[in-house]
Parts: sequence; C-alpha cells; structure tokens
Amino acid sequence: MDKSLNILMAASENGWIPGAKAGGIGDVVRDVPIALAEENHRVTIVLPSYGFLHKEDNGRKSQLIETIIFEFDGESEKADIYEITVDKKPAHPNIKHLVIDHPRFLIIDPNKGKCDYSIYYNDPPDEPFATDALKFSFFCLTLAEAIKQNPKDLFSSIDCLHLHDWHVAYLLILRKYHEHYKDLQAIKRTVFTIHNLAYQGIRPFKNHPSSLELMYPGMTYNTLELADPRWLDSFNPMAAGIRLSDAVHTVSPSYAEEITKASIATETERYFGGEGLEESIRAAKMEGRLFGILNGCEYPTAAPAQPERFPDWIHFLKQMMIRWMAPEKHLPTAHYIAHTRLSEIDTGAKPDIILTSVSRVTEQKMLLLKHTREVAPGVYQSTLQSLLEELGDRGLYILLGTGTEEYEQFFIQMSFEHKNFIFLCGYSDGYAASLYENGDLFIMPSSFEPCGISQMIAMRAGQPCVVHNVGGLKDTVRDKENGFVFEGGGLNLDTQAENFLQKCKEAIDIKSNDPTQWNTIRQNALNARFMWKDSIQQYVEKLYSSPLS
Repeated sequence: MDKSLNILMAASENGWIPGAKAGGIGDVVRDVPIALAEENHRVTIVLPSYGFLHKEDNGRKSQLIETIIFEFDGESEKADIYEITVDKKPAHPNIKHLVIDHPRFLIIDPNKGKCDYSIYYNDPPDEPFATDALKFSFFCLTLAEAIKQNPKDLFSSIDCLHLHDWHVAYLLILRKYHEHYKDLQAIKRTVFTIHNLAYQGIRPFKNHPSSLELMYPGMTYNTLELADPRWLDSFNPMAAGIRLSDAVHTVSPSYAEEITKASIATETERYFGGEGLEESIRAAKMEGRLFGILNGCEYPTAAPAQPERFPDWIHFLKQMMIRWMAPEKHLPTAHYIAHTRLSEIDTGAKPDIILTSVSRVTEQKMLLLKHTREVAPGVYQSTLQSLLEELGDRGLYILLGTGTEEYEQFFIQMSFEHKNFIFLCGYSDGYAASLYENGDLFIMPSSFEPCGISQMIAMRAGQPCVVHNVGGLKDTVRDKENGFVFEGGGLNLDTQAENFLQKCKEAIDIKSNDPTQWNTIRQNALNARFMWKDSIQQYVEKLYSSPLS
C-alpha cells in the first residue's frame, strides 16, 4: 500500500512518555509509531493522564489543546486534552502524543487515604479489575466523545483505530452499541492487539458498582457478543475486542497459534493457551482476522557496551542498592540481604559464569523457578535451589524485578539461603542495562510469553538466553544456534522444570568447556536482528489495510 495512513492508537501505556510505562504494552506503543512515522504514516497515541502525566515533570512538557464538555448519566462532565513533548526526545512531525485528564483517572487508595499515582490499581482478589475497569471504561467514553467533537481537527480522517489490550476494548463496545457514538463506525478499520490473555478485565453486566450497566447507563447491547464464555453473567472486554474488531493481532506468530487451543492445568499436563477465549480466537482465525506479527527491537547504531571490570561492576551494583536504601525509613529486608550478598563477593575473582534475569516476578514469568518437586526419595527442592546447587561456587545468579508478594518473598528467602543468588527487588533502567551488558547467560523460563522483549535486549548485548519453547521466545531463540531452548508446553510441571534445569546445565557446560561453540552462539545472539521495519510492513499490509483496499 502506497497511501499514507492516519492511525489513532489508544492504550493504557506509552513508553515514550516518562512515567507512562509499566510493561510490554508501553514498549510497543513507544516503538511502533516511530517505525510507522518513518514510513510516512501519521500516528496519534492517546492514553489517560492518571492524574499526573499531564503535569510537567520528569522531562515531560505538556500543552493544553482543548477541553471537551459532554453529558454522562445526567451530569455535565469536562475532560482536558494535552499534547505531551519530552525533553531530550525529538518530536516527530507525524506523531502526536496525547493524554486526557479527568478526575476519574486519578485513583484514591482507600488503604493509604491518598492519591495512587500509578497506571494500574491492584484490587483485592475477590474484586479483580474493579477499579481499573471503571477508569478505562470512562477513558474510552471521553475518547469517543473527543473523536465525535473532533476539537481542532485532532481526530480528522482516521483510517484505522488501533486498540491495545482489554483496557481500551470499550471503544469497540461504544462504537457498535452506544447511540451517541455510532458515528465512530465511519472509521472503517479497527485493530485489536492482544498483549497478554492472562488479563481480561472481566466484570459483571449488572448489580455491581463496577458493572457495565453503570459504566454506560442506558446502553442496549447483545449480551452474547460481550459475555465471558465461562461466566455468562459477566462481560469480558478482552472477548469483546476479539469479537468486534476487524483484525485481531498478537505480538508473535507462535502466540497466535498457541491461543487457539484451550489452556490445561492438570497433574499430567500444563499448557497456557486461550484462557477461556479459544473459541472466539479460533473464529477470528477462520474468518481471516487473526494475525501474529513479531514485535521488533530497537538497535542503536553504536556498538554494544563492553562489560565492566568485575570489581567495578559489583561496586556499581552496591552503589545502586545504597540509592534504593537511602530514602527508606524502615530498611526492606530484600535490600539488606542484597547489599550483604554483594558485599560478600570477592571482587578480585570473577565467577566462571554469571546468570542474569530482568523480569516481573509473577507466576507467568517465574512459576518454573519456584516449582518444588521431589529430587530424591522424601527430598523436595525448588527448581531455583537445584540450579543454585549446580552453579555452586563457580557461578552467580542475579535477578532484578518486582511482582507479586508471594514470589518476592520466595526470592528474598532464596537470596538469604544461597550466597550465589542475589535478588534485586525493584527496578531501574540503569540496573537493567547493567545486567544485560555484564551477564553471560540470560534466564527466561516463562510459562508463556506473548512476545518478550528481554530476550531480544539480552541478545542485542551479546548475552545468550535459556528460554521456554513458547510464544515469542520460540520465534526468536534457536537452540544451540543463538541461545538455548527447552521443551515444556503440554508437559507436567516436574518435566518442564527438569527440562529447564538440563538446558541450563548444557549451557553452563558449553560455556565452561567449549569456548569455540560458546563464542559462536554468543556471536549469533549478538548478530540477531528483529527489526521494527519488517514488522511494520506486516502491520500495514495485514492489520491496517481493509480487504477492499
């Protein structure tokens, strides 16, 4: 297609704006518009302000573009639209970064009694997504109103509406069912990207403060098109996005195939698939609406940073840990143990092999490391314990990340019990870059992975990875060519854990005893390229082009 397209993206994150990224959505929404703009397409990205993104801070500059006034549930509402620019980040003339500010986007944490300046709110387990569903459903209403009013021609001549994950699938519901927003159907092409099926935003249809009937009072709709297939009294925005969009997009080809199958969790088999939505996904595939396109990665023109001298690197890690510790009134146990472990390291002798991970510490990412199995009659051990025993004094494993309390506590305990394991409980770009650049072997045993960016960044730095043969990991890492791949999908957890351990041992053995093969694998990892330009060509041809164009 030679035509220059005008694409409107709505998302919960935008990694280009400081403070507007929490995960992989932010990476994609940061990088895709740049690649599109370089091909002469126009992109406008819109997300909520969350009560702070419209404020000038942390390098953000904002300009109030327009205030829209509209009626909702008998009350007059107004929302402010800001354009964001960022110091030290050149603006592209084909890209606009917008945030919409409204009091409903600022969450008051009832437990703390103050504003919760964050993108997502962690509701109690018995009320999952209740707060975020209200927030994002109203954001979509304000965006629908902004498109309808089109102040200062911000939303003129849209060729495609591209929506990222369940948070913004409400726009498709409004477009089809809400009598005030039927004019959104003038946008002829809609794309819905699935970033992670594990999170679907399921809420009741009615009889609840966070229900569809209160999100959009008076709206009539087809319950079957919006219902969750497992709980018919609840609506599922992820399912609505899949069913109501013109194109359904996953962030890797293998993940697109995996989610057409049902998830399985038994003693003999563990498989992460469609998470209850496999029938809707299979229908999209049969209708020619399902497309798996691998995410890309940015590759700086400068050569990769060289690893630091080991004593200098350990000193850097200790200094970073002190910065984390300094503002804490009560020193977190995780920080104390990590600093102690770093201080115990003999900085004159670099270990034979350094394992690293940069990851959210959640079930998706770390189930296999935490999994406990019987390693001898009556002897039970976590996979991580077995790996650390295999490393012994010759190796060191450093994990950077935060996540659920259960997994954080597990890794804190492991760091206390094992001198060759350091858990850096937190995140900073400096820490992450340091681990990518100074590690020998990157560990990524995700149970499922829609695409994954960490393996691409590690490979870009010349660090081979041990990965599960699933999703985007399967599409980027080739066993003993540019990394190490273990089998696991459909097998029980004991077998998956054993396969992971054996692959780690194989990688460690090659690093220790076959430098020629190791250097070949490392160089292949360094040379691997997953270019956004290649992905964008498929976006335009498969996602943004209607069948008649």
